[in-house]
Amino acid sequence: MDINYVAVIVAAVVNMVIGAVWYSPILFAKPWMKATGKKMDDAVNPGTGYALASVASIIIAMVMAHFIGRLAIESFLDGAMFGLTAWLGFVATTHGVNYIFEGRSLNLFNINVGYSLVSFFLMGGLIAAMS
Repeated sequence: MDINYVAVIVAAVVNMVIGAVWYSPILFAKPWMKATGKKMDDAVNPGTGYALASVASIIIAMVMAHFIGRLAIESFLDGAMFGLTAWLGFVATTHGVNYIFEGRSLNLFNINVGYSLVSFFLMGGLIAAMS
């Protein structure tokens, strides 16, 4: 099984761009900060945050590429559906359980898993279409 590393990098960059827009003032920065109780001054070092987010994005894209290749998924729509399934089976469920036990708000859950939903859907589609 061959992994298209260009597709992995493209998908990882797309994930990062979606995250940058999702958590920006254009979309959900203010409701996210309100739900977490944070202020702009509380932000982590952007260099460290983006470095870790980049590594995580590459890992997600590599794992997706591995499974998409093993399952011989080749179309954008089938890859996107794989991403949706992975999101539902792993992201939404684990976050849901954590948020309930941690007493976090439904609004914060929706913001955070919404980002993952869009990202996983597009990453899966792109990786499949480019492979």
